[in-house]
Amino acid sequence: MKRWLGKAETALGNHSDRLNAINIFPVADGDTGTNLYLTVRAAARALQDAGAPSDSGQPAQPGQPAQPGQPAQPGQPAQPGQPAQLNDVGAVLARAGQAAMEQARGNSGTLFSVFLCAAAEPLAGHARLTSSLLAAALNRAQIRAWSALSDPVPGTMLSVMEAAGRAAAAVDAGQNGNDSNHALGLVLDAAVEAALEAVVRTEGQLDALQAAHVVDAGGVGMLLILDCLRSAVLGEELRNELLDGLHGYDLQDPHIHTGMPADDGVEVMCTISLSPLDAATLRQRLDELGDSVIMSQVGPSADAEGRYRWRVHVHVPDPAPALDMIRSLGAPADVSVSELALPRDPSGEVSAEGR
Repeated sequence: MKRWLGKAETALGNHSDRLNAINIFPVADGDTGTNLYLTVRAAARALQDAGAPSDSGQPAQPGQPAQPGQPAQPGQPAQPGQPAQLNDVGAVLARAGQAAMEQARGNSGTLFSVFLCAAAEPLAGHARLTSSLLAAALNRAQIRAWSALSDPVPGTMLSVMEAAGRAAAAVDAGQNGNDSNHALGLVLDAAVEAALEAVVRTEGQLDALQAAHVVDAGGVGMLLILDCLRSAVLGEELRNELLDGLHGYDLQDPHIHTGMPADDGVEVMCTISLSPLDAATLRQRLDELGDSVIMSQVGPSADAEGRYRWRVHVHVPDPAPALDMIRSLGAPADVSVSELALPRDPSGEVSAEGR
């Protein structure tokens, strides 16, 4: 898991500028690459800080059986000083997911953190990744990501997550319980190939993408993340050719935001403890105030008063009503308010700060 997220951090850092350049949906604010990179970096560094196994660990070899380990209790994230949990794939991934959720940036970062937290759940208590576990994790993750959004839209990274999950499940179903690393490799290859096909389809699923003649930026970012998982688990190189021919992704392609009018409004994000009823109320009220509403639970347990911690994301014309609504239900933490308008220089070109 550490090797996967480390690879993903590097890959997204290398590709953030091109991802920003084709980011047009849901808001043409040119920050999808940056947001995904910063969110994945938070996840990767949480494992480094926890003393998770280093990158010197050897990748799985085809045909090897599962190795015995000392897993932690299911659902509990790994903590520093608890080496037994380092053998629990789910616990390690849960720790990374919680860090990502706490520091998520933008739509794409928030959805990835939801994906990561949900993927950890079927893996809890297991010392080794198998094809069946991976298929279950990808399926749980894509379902949770779709449900986190009040108004989910096909043709985005959600569609890429779904395609990868469905492909993994289909291939695993044909393995008849085979838990070898060869079977795991087949599932990983199928997930990445399906993700690529889903990325290509995004252009025709959203009018904004079709008009700009580009694929979805978040979808491409998710494809990179999944290929990093395949590479880390199998000990193979990243498939750089996956991105060849994706519309808008060549280095010579222009930044699609050039000449576009600035977008109005702001992005509001925070973490807050709420009862399930108050969480449902907040989602409904935020839906009335703005769009791109994402609410996802942070951590599996309620506090003594029955409240769960939630990560909240919304785009609104004015932050004040949204913040007033949030504060009427609880005390938010980690509050951020960011302009959706992409910074531009006087010539109309996208500024370096906006990339």
